[in-house]
Amino acid sequence: MQDSNEMRLEFDSRSCNEGFARVAVAAFLTQLNPTLEEVADVKTALSEAVTNCIVHGYAGAVEKILVHCRIEGNIIEIRVIDHGCGISDIEKAMEPLFTTKPEEDRAGMGFAFMEAFMDQVEVLSEPGKGTTVIMKKKIENPAGKFAD
Repeated sequence: MQDSNEMRLEFDSRSCNEGFARVAVAAFLTQLNPTLEEVADVKTALSEAVTNCIVHGYAGAVEKILVHCRIEGNIIEIRVIDHGCGISDIEKAMEPLFTTKPEEDRAGMGFAFMEAFMDQVEVLSEPGKGTTVIMKKKIENPAGKFAD
């Protein structure tokens, strides 16, 4: 038996696909037998990351979003990747209530929610090349994993 498992999704940056990503990642996570609260936390953080790609990374243009999930031991790592405009000031972008789109009634809480619901959040970005959000969460009482 291996101690890790992974999957990748690639989908169009359309808001209707945010729900698909949530369900797919939640289904992948079930192999660790998470609590309902742990599943809800992961789904909420993922929603925020995918929405950031759609709204900010691609500014509504239809491009590709990649979600890469890896389970190692009892930790799930989720990478949400876009090849959009990137973030010039990551520290500023991660401040609660900061938004680049106030005219669209954006709350500026996406990164704050990710940090609240996940154990670790890291943002890598380069202007003009895109952004990768790496989120990790430890599942407290994992059950039988990776049945072959």
